Order: sequence, then C-alpha cells, then structure tokens
Amino acid sequence: MTLRQAQGQVDYLIIGQGLSGTWLSWFLARENRSFLIIDKNEPITPSKVSSGVINPVTGRRMVKVWMAEQILSFAHEAYTEIGTFLGITAISQKNLIDFFPNPHQRQVFLERIEEGEEYLHSYPDQNQFYQFFNYELGCGEIRNCYIAHLENLLPAWRQELKKNRRLLEENFEFQNLVIKENSVEYNDIRAEKIIFCDGLSSFENSFFKQLPFAPNKGEALIVEVPGLPAQHIYKKGFTLVPFQEREKFWLGSNYQWNFPHANPTKEFYEQAERHLSGWLKLPFKILDHVSALRPATLERRPFVGLHPHQKNIGILNGMGTKGCSLAPYFANQLAQNLLYKKDIDPLAHINRFQKILSF
Repeated sequence: MTLRQAQGQVDYLIIGQGLSGTWLSWFLARENRSFLIIDKNEPITPSKVSSGVINPVTGRRMVKVWMAEQILSFAHEAYTEIGTFLGITAISQKNLIDFFPNPHQRQVFLERIEEGEEYLHSYPDQNQFYQFFNYELGCGEIRNCYIAHLENLLPAWRQELKKNRRLLEENFEFQNLVIKENSVEYNDIRAEKIIFCDGLSSFENSFFKQLPFAPNKGEALIVEVPGLPAQHIYKKGFTLVPFQEREKFWLGSNYQWNFPHANPTKEFYEQAERHLSGWLKLPFKILDHVSALRPATLERRPFVGLHPHQKNIGILNGMGTKGCSLAPYFANQLAQNLLYKKDIDPLAHINRFQKILSF
C-alpha cells in the first residue's frame, strides 16, 4: 500500500513541517484527528538554523515581549509534554547573562530593574565570568529564558510522522491543488481543509500573497568552545547559545531587512569571528556557517486562521524571530478553532486582513 493510498482521505492536509507545522500536527494528533503533512525536508530552513532561545524581554529598551505571561508558560508546558512523549529533551531553562556592550545599554538595563521589570536582575557576582570572557561594564541577568532544542524536536517528530504514515516527503505543487466547496483535493489526497505552514512559500501563494510579509535574514556560526560552561546563554551584542551536544554553541544573529540573497556571507563570518575573538578568552573552532530567511511580518504579529473567503484553506505563519514561543501557542489556538470553533486572538487572526484578502 502506498502512502497516498493509506492517507487518501484525511481531515487536514498540512503544508510544511517547520515549527508551525510540527506544532499544529502535534495538537491535532492529541485530538486523534487525521492529517497528512507534505514537506520535502530542505536542509536549510529558519527552524533548523534557529538558536531556539525564548526570551521574555526584547529590543534595546528591554521591554517585555507581547503576551509574555501566557505565551512563555504555555511554551514551556508544550515543549515539556512533546519532549516526554518523544523521549527527548525538547526544552531547557537557562538564564541569560547580558554583558553590557556600552554604557547606554548598561543604564537602560539598570533603569528597567528600578522600574520593577520582573525578568531583569543584577548579577550578584560580577567577577564570575572573567576567566571566560572579556567585559568591562559588568553584566546583568535575564531570568525565565528557555532554549527550545529544535535540533532534537524536529527530527524526532519527523520520525514519529513517518512511523505513522503521516508524512509525504516531496515538494508541494500548488498547481495540483483543487478547491472544492467543502473539501480540497491534491493529486489523489482528499482533505476537509488545507493549512499552509510553509514559511515564505506562502508569500507566493495566490490565497495569501497579499499579506504583509516582511522577510528578514539571519546568519549564525556554529562553534565549538571547550571549557565554556553550558548552564547559561551569553550575550554581548551577539548571543552565544549552548546546544545539548557538549561544547557546541550557536553564535548569532543579525537581522537584515535588505539582502541580495539568502546565502551565508563572508561579511558576517568575519564580523562574528572578530567579535567572538575579542569577547571570548577561550580558544574556539568554527564548525559551520548558516543562514535563512525568517517569515516575519510588517506588524510583527503572526497570521493564524482560515481564509475569510475560503473556509477550507487556512494559514499558520509569520512567527518571525519569536517563533519558538509563538508557534506552540498559536498552533493550539488554530487547532481549537478548527475543532471546536474557539476564538483566535484578534491581533493574530487572519480576519484582520479580510479586506485585502478579498482581491
């Protein structure tokens, strides 16, 4: 029996197994709903090159992220649950040590502490990291940070999908999609609804290309640093994030809104290497250089829900730089909406673009 024959009739057809597709399929599986994911398994995607950091504060002003209390606690619970199910470590709690890169950022950090920002704290032992790093202006601590171990989660969930014959590893060919009144058909697969979780590919999707996508490019180095403790995330302009694999770290990232291509650049490599050489006192080895385009949005809010004029077509996309925390939360909201008609947050609901999606 072929995979298509086994999955000829499903409730949901999901396009993409990045973070959004993984989480949507997880919540549908928990509800015992049938689905099939189509994903070619590209080696370089935003999910696969992400640091996995979930940080409760953001930006130069160190402000609390959108919906921090609901989203962070939900993310921790969801990653813990799926990790237990798969027998992997899917999330770790690690506070971030912020080495102030300049006097202004130090002042901002201290002012936010005085204002009562719950996640920011003075670090009690300012000398603790001198054997590892060069820093002249001290450091602070951001608590309640997490690392989502996507290097464990994405392949483990993919194996689970394969085992249960819920994955078709091929390119999705949009021209083969047929929209019926109450269903969709793709080759010989029939589904009640199709949900696009395919990142920037939705930018060219005729149903969603009018949406205000604003892709940005991120680059990172994968480095080996023998002797550097892995119980923290470290930041001084660049962020150094421990992998689960011993002595292996992710160093990044930049945010480019204008870029000629999606490939790694010599400029970033040299800048990152120079920065790490000046910051780190330990020897290090560069193992890899990666880059990807993130499916961000102009208003920095995701796209979630069924098309306002095509009720058997949906989207879960636009998670941007906060994807590790936003994806589980809004995948669950979409699943609950699909199954039980529960509300999607209006700031994320695709219905806010009802007018432009009518063309």
